[in-house]
Amino acid sequence: MHIKISLISSRYILRTLVVCFLAFAGCKSKSGNTDAPVTDSTVETYTCPMHPEVVEHHPGNCPICGMALVKKENASREASQIDLSTLLQPANSVVLSSIPVTSVHHATGQMEVDALGRIEYDTRSLNVISARVSGRIEKLYVKYRFQEVHAGERIMDIYSPELLTGQQNLLFILKNDPGNNGLIHAAKQRLLLLGMTGNQLQQVIATGKALATVSVYSSFMGHIHEAGNLNAASPSMNMPGMTDELSLREGMYVEKGQPVFKIYNMANGWVALNLFAGDNTFVKVGTPVTIIPETEPDKKFFSKISFIEPFYRADSKTVTARVYFNNAALGLPVGSQVKAVLSVHTKATDWLPRQAVLSLGLNKVVMLKEGAAFRVHAIRTGMIANDLIEVTNGLDVRDSVAANAQFLMDSESFIKVKQ
Repeated sequence: MHIKISLISSRYILRTLVVCFLAFAGCKSKSGNTDAPVTDSTVETYTCPMHPEVVEHHPGNCPICGMALVKKENASREASQIDLSTLLQPANSVVLSSIPVTSVHHATGQMEVDALGRIEYDTRSLNVISARVSGRIEKLYVKYRFQEVHAGERIMDIYSPELLTGQQNLLFILKNDPGNNGLIHAAKQRLLLLGMTGNQLQQVIATGKALATVSVYSSFMGHIHEAGNLNAASPSMNMPGMTDELSLREGMYVEKGQPVFKIYNMANGWVALNLFAGDNTFVKVGTPVTIIPETEPDKKFFSKISFIEPFYRADSKTVTARVYFNNAALGLPVGSQVKAVLSVHTKATDWLPRQAVLSLGLNKVVMLKEGAAFRVHAIRTGMIANDLIEVTNGLDVRDSVAANAQFLMDSESFIKVKQ
């Protein structure tokens, strides 16, 4: 019995030793393995400074803009590489992050600038019908604003004592001194200057009777506007009461030289485009432009900037550029909205992606990379085109900035910029 127990104990001890040996060998093999698996942190990646969404694992060119790809910094750096002074910076001026960076791109070429505007009357085609004599309106043939009239169309009949007296003087000379050609010619010329037509004058001579009322005819074609109730420089279609009847009535008196009607020729018009401060620097007279009407985009047409107004219109923060065009075939209504695409030739300048610049009203800032952190940095900008923004001052081609400045900002109220 004693021998049997000893044998069992010896087997148990031997088995325990084997298990411990295998466990020790496994631990030693595991601790001595130097072939660490390759992680994503050891793979080099390259990105485009202008298009951070492009990521490649080898050097090359951007498939979008053709720029050379730059090496992307490893985001999983050890904490020991971060300077303690950086961590102690105030959070409203310095941010620790590993987001993609970009830099200014020096380039030149054709840029497209979008602008909005509307169709307006061409005031160069404005014509005014004024009263040549004082008198009373006996009959009015124009009944409402924007009524279309044609050249030679009768617009009103007027009774004028001055016209009546002039006709009677002519008939008296013809009857009592028919050989006095000089006096007869002077009497005829006076009546013509007072507004009578040649046919009306011949009618008076043929019948020997003076016309009590004389018809007034339009010398122009276009849309009627009431004189004195419409701003000729910028007629608006949204003024209250513009579709009501005319305030000029039959039986009313007009004074000699008084403007009665304004006539706008609808065959001519211009497009008033609104240019923001960043865009008007590059827009000049002669800049090519494509006009696309909002209501009828199939009637788009190509033209050039004809004139740039040297002032800001009332309640406007934009400069207005005019594009003259022939509206006879297009028939675009005045007041309709249009979209314009201007082809602007830019000089060699620096550009950043629009997302890399943060607007704080009058100030523009970027997140400038300095070592392990990003610092708020003020810059000056120019025009915006093709989702790019021009940098006129504040950055160098060697500076790196965050590709998305807004990503680092929780609120604009935390940003403090040192000028």
